[in-house]
Amino acid sequence: NWDDVLTVDYTRNAESVLQGPGLTGKVKRDAEKKDQMKADLTALFLPRQPPMALAEAEQLMEEWNEDLDGMEGFVLEGKKFARLPEEEFGHFYTQDCYVFLCRYWVPVEYEEEEEKKEEKEEEKAGAEGKEGEEAAAEAEEKQPEEDFQCIVYFWQGREASNMGWLTFTFSLQKKFESLFPGKLEVVRMTQQQENPKFLSHFKRKFIIHRGKRKVAQAAQQPSLYQIRTNGSALCTRCIQINTDSSLLNSEFCFILKVPFESEDNQGIVYAWVGRASDPDEAKLAEDILNTMFDASYSKQVINEGEEPENFFWVGIGAQKPYDDDAEYMKHTRLFRCSNEKGYFAVTEKCSDFCQDDLADDDIMLLDNGQEVYMWVGTQTSQVEIKLSLKACQVYIQHMRSKEHEQPRRLRLVRKGNEQHAFTRCFHAWSTFRKPLA
Repeated sequence: NWDDVLTVDYTRNAESVLQGPGLTGKVKRDAEKKDQMKADLTALFLPRQPPMALAEAEQLMEEWNEDLDGMEGFVLEGKKFARLPEEEFGHFYTQDCYVFLCRYWVPVEYEEEEEKKEEKEEEKAGAEGKEGEEAAAEAEEKQPEEDFQCIVYFWQGREASNMGWLTFTFSLQKKFESLFPGKLEVVRMTQQQENPKFLSHFKRKFIIHRGKRKVAQAAQQPSLYQIRTNGSALCTRCIQINTDSSLLNSEFCFILKVPFESEDNQGIVYAWVGRASDPDEAKLAEDILNTMFDASYSKQVINEGEEPENFFWVGIGAQKPYDDDAEYMKHTRLFRCSNEKGYFAVTEKCSDFCQDDLADDDIMLLDNGQEVYMWVGTQTSQVEIKLSLKACQVYIQHMRSKEHEQPRRLRLVRKGNEQHAFTRCFHAWSTFRKPLA
């Protein structure tokens, strides 16, 4: 550090420099200070990530899709990957694994030296006459303006085993690497932790069904899906949840499928539009409804309060009280408290967090605007619990000074005992995933 050098008084001798607040003294003090720094709580003081504007998200989506030259899908069937029909793109199942091979155009950037060299050659060719000009033009045409890159996205449902990944690494990945040497990148993703670029290719119609593809599990049972956007329109998903009317919310749109036992009419499907839902999401719900179901289903878009008793409430299993707002969506933040780095550190998850971000061996802090929940995993150490409690208190104090009109209360929650006010902050809360083989 030059500051240390420049602050030295060169009129003093070596002995006096070494004594007291000299360079050695500074090094010693720094070392002592470092030993005392056992916690990094910086994340707690940073402002909440603002939601991305719809126009910005749509522009990003457009740019990423313009670069996309082609996309091929594969799904694990038994012990091998089979090609996924294009009409099934955007439909994912929690017990399945998928592979998408995406080819992107990449503009070629030439170095300035090469450009100068080309210019000189063109000048020389121009001097040689018309034939030279034609040769230069031909050479320019042959010059590739664009190259390509391939990204393989591997998607694993939260109920799928790791066998899919092993099968992929020993079969498809090897094949792709031989086809595109040096141009292949593999991105492994799990359900609801997808790469935004990957999500953009489905243009907000990203549907996650429960169970396994091609297996008509409980086909005659009604099913309910919630459409939700987390922080950005890029992170919009339509996920199957428990068929329970208490999970409805006036700020969201839902899709309810009520099957019939008739061959010519498979059932009726409703797009339920909450009275406080976003108009863009209401339009999207209608689009998803038409994408998900063919003409063998009757389709109906209904506004909250206009539900038909016969099929809607009977199908969803009786009318129960439900939330009429999702104010928490404007405040939710999830922090992870861990000492895996060798010291205690708090890090914030992005706004597109999910249930599987709750790490069993750590403490998580969830702020919903009214309460700060300290979530304790089953494998958390006592040291982490003590330090996380301090971090919670620091955060609540900080938020009190920032948003004094909205004081937070501290709540302790153990894994498996989460209340509705906690679980509703996560899209499609379900049972915890068991460690998979």
